[in-house]
Amino acid sequence: MAAHFLFLALLALASSHAIASDPSQLQDFCVADRKSDVFVNGLVCKDPKMAKPEDFFFSGLDKPGDTGNKLGSNVTQVNVNQIPGLNTLGISLARLDFAPYGLNPPHIHPRGTEILVVLEGTLYVGFVTSNPNQLFTKVLNKGDVFVFPQGLIHFQFNYGKTNAVAIAGLSSQNPGVITIANAVFGAKPPISDYVLAKAFQLDKKIVDWLQAQFWMDNNN
Repeated sequence: MAAHFLFLALLALASSHAIASDPSQLQDFCVADRKSDVFVNGLVCKDPKMAKPEDFFFSGLDKPGDTGNKLGSNVTQVNVNQIPGLNTLGISLARLDFAPYGLNPPHIHPRGTEILVVLEGTLYVGFVTSNPNQLFTKVLNKGDVFVFPQGLIHFQFNYGKTNAVAIAGLSSQNPGVITIANAVFGAKPPISDYVLAKAFQLDKKIVDWLQAQFWMDNNN
């Protein structure tokens, strides 16, 4: 992977940190204590004297994710769940892999803005604003960067005949993800089929069929 494209990925992460929406830290770091039973808005810090280099480390982002699924895409997340040292730092990232015609379906990040840089291939990307729902789209090639504002529905689609790879920086240690189709038709317990039929102006039998499908959560 060319050095200048790695530089672009690092620039994406730096930009993401500059617009971080998480609360600012009150100390140098706050390594997450995953063994704590205390529930707080975020994660409890462990004693900084117990911190070690591994708390700030993740390996393997150079390895392609498995795209052998119905969507033809895979997201390798690197957030506070993978790097406990990200706790309170307001930043995370992800690697996105796409098979030819692979899709990262429409979804939102409720707690973070996303900035994405294409490392290989070509992606058709876009987001939709709040009402009246204007669509912004762009075809991205190697080295191109695109921003998805926090909380807005967005997607990435590889309509090329070769694999595509992208790196995304997000302005939260845990930006969260809500896949639209999963949330609407795959909720547990299910949303009333009458409500969905009326909302989408669909026959109730179609809604029942959609709710019976397997909804795969595969996105960033």
